[in-house]
Amino acid sequence: MNYFVYILRSRVAYHQIYIGYTADLERRMSEYLNPPLNAYTRKYSPWQLETYVVFREQTLALNFEKYLKSHSGCAFLRKRMMTYA
Repeated sequence: MNYFVYILRSRVAYHQIYIGYTADLERRMSEYLNPPLNAYTRKYSPWQLETYVVFREQTLALNFEKYLKSHSGCAFLRKRMMTYA
């Protein structure tokens, strides 16, 4: 089984990103196409998939998601994985 850490970017507020984890990326993305339930994702919808990373081990995926949400992970993400127009 594969596990995904994904990064979404808001189409209305380009600087807003959302980092998440799932075992079913297609299902999760379809949930973002409908009105999101989460207040944060609803506020900045619609979203587009910026990138994702696939892991074979759930623990590695969860640790990477946690890292990206940390201060140093956020700096890495913005410096190495994303560009701003």
